[in-house]
Amino acid sequence: MKELRLVMVEDEAATARNLEYVLKGLNENINIVVILQSVSEAVNWFENNQTSYDIVFMDIRLADGLSFDIFKKVNIHRPVIFVTAYNDYAIQAFKNNGIDYILKPFDEQEIAKALDKFENLTKPAEQELKGLKLAQLLEYVNIELKSYKKSFLVHYRDKLVPLETAKIAWFYTSNEIVYAHTLDNKQYVMDFTMEQLEQQIDPELFFRANRQFIINRKAILEIEFYFNGRLAVKISPETPEHILISKVRVPVFKSWMNN
Repeated sequence: MKELRLVMVEDEAATARNLEYVLKGLNENINIVVILQSVSEAVNWFENNQTSYDIVFMDIRLADGLSFDIFKKVNIHRPVIFVTAYNDYAIQAFKNNGIDYILKPFDEQEIAKALDKFENLTKPAEQELKGLKLAQLLEYVNIELKSYKKSFLVHYRDKLVPLETAKIAWFYTSNEIVYAHTLDNKQYVMDFTMEQLEQQIDPELFFRANRQFIINRKAILEIEFYFNGRLAVKISPETPEHILISKVRVPVFKSWMNN
């Protein structure tokens, strides 16, 4: 089987590793050419590598902006499969070389179907699909929007109790333990990593502020300007440490807050 040269645009290391593992498990001839972690890095790479890849797997919200900004600055001549936690960018995705739109947390079957679509689209008999109108293409790829977790089962004393996701003010990790702190000021230990939680909760409601915190927009009281272009977010209930948004994440955070 012919080598498939793949470029990945993903700023979460854990997600990139998981996707690479799934891809190589599905097709041993897949060659991950490069993993790009930001808009600026991707623009620079694609400018200098116009033909050295066959397909792109791309996240949408990156540390320094939306991946759609890449297409405004450089031409990408290959099909793109978007893999994202956000379900509101589908039309933009298909206007930017998109042939599939997969929501996190993804599974092996979805990735396999996406690769099959790529293979079919590159067959001569399937070239006519490229001329389909956007609405037809959306129907062809059959986007399935996933629901996010409504609750988690958490340990409380000697019991398991349901914890409603919407009532969690923030998730916090310290010493490799992840905690969920509720709007009514209760705290529970979670059985998930921050990366796993990020893929299971609604990105319209929760935002990954930094490595230590995922915050609920309902818990945000105010936002202050901080040193070096950063933002400090004040949360209720109060957090054990300051929540700081890095300078490169500020545009993404503002976009999320304005959504």
